[in-house]
Amino acid sequence: MKLLSRTEEFILLAVIYLKESAYAVMIRQRLKEVTGKSWSYGALFTSLEQMVRKGYLDSYLTEPLSERGGRSKRIYRISLTGKEALTAIREMGNTMWEAAYTREAGDIN
Repeated sequence: MKLLSRTEEFILLAVIYLKESAYAVMIRQRLKEVTGKSWSYGALFTSLEQMVRKGYLDSYLTEPLSERGGRSKRIYRISLTGKEALTAIREMGNTMWEAAYTREAGDIN
């Protein structure tokens, strides 16, 4: 399995957090809230499209909405593959962090 990038990891976590409200505008807002960084729509859309192609996300269009001038929203959901990749990267990260701090503590004493 290919490792997730940090961007992919953050996007998947935002999608999980947002549930049925996980469309680009809300995903971008959540990422900005958490990271304090501005995320361009172009980069976000590119990442979302790639993640759908890789099988990490599924997406669907809502019914046309009058408040959006009759346009639909594209909602994203994490797939089973996305959940597995997210779990794997978390476990690897935890292992790396624990090993680094264990080693640092051992070197200090």
